[in-house]
Amino acid sequence: MGLRQLALAAAALFCAGDAAFSQNSAPIPNFAPDGITGWIMDRSVTDDFKPPASGPGPVTFDKAHPYVPNGRAEPASFRIADVTNPNLKPWAVEQMKKSNADVLAGKFAFTPKSTCWPASVPGVLLLNFEPMYIIQTPKVVWMIWEYDNQVRRIYLNQKHTPNVKPSWYGESVGHYEGDTLVVDTVGISDKTYVDDYRTPHTDQLHVVERFRMINGGRVLEVDFTVEDPGTFNMAWSAKQIYNRTPRRAQMENICAENVDLFAYEKPPSPEAQKPDF
Repeated sequence: MGLRQLALAAAALFCAGDAAFSQNSAPIPNFAPDGITGWIMDRSVTDDFKPPASGPGPVTFDKAHPYVPNGRAEPASFRIADVTNPNLKPWAVEQMKKSNADVLAGKFAFTPKSTCWPASVPGVLLLNFEPMYIIQTPKVVWMIWEYDNQVRRIYLNQKHTPNVKPSWYGESVGHYEGDTLVVDTVGISDKTYVDDYRTPHTDQLHVVERFRMINGGRVLEVDFTVEDPGTFNMAWSAKQIYNRTPRRAQMENICAENVDLFAYEKPPSPEAQKPDF
């Protein structure tokens, strides 16, 4: 069964069972009413996390080394993190200083999407060139990124598993609050980064996201909060914005690991030195 057929079947189940998994009488959102609606990150301002209106926000670039994304009039650049951010614990600052120094020395700036690693949470919200598709059923919400077909599973109206075993995407549980899907994620492997500035985290990382459609369903807004007392002095918030894509089915997009890129910060993948056949 293709994605369109799966989405349409899920939509029928979604409509039939909405009362069973809504916490109140308000209608729950339908993020894919026609089975092929996708969402793509709004890069009109930046392809980083959008900072909150007030309070602690995400790590951003060093003002002495402004980040320039692709597709602009000036040459693009790698991200150099602002390690003066007062929210970072000393160990994280030291690790990020080394990473900055490597990039400034000409090494490749490792990010999950550039080397085909799982993007994790909240880093998956930074996959910005291909759309995301959402499939909803009464028990599970799937978020499928066209990039490398990365998938998140959000289990509805459940509690977290005791002693969650860390994994690339952690364990996500969710529920609907009116027109908003609230997602709570823990158990995220500390092999991942929080963002594309290579901000590390500990196994205490806890992310809460709120997905809702605005502007007549043309825009998907994601407000989220990140808490990790092992890395940050206090919780911080940010936002991501997605625009509805032109109606088309999901395309196959396979990302192949490039062993040469793993020379920066990550051990190289096994590579055969001679043919075995």
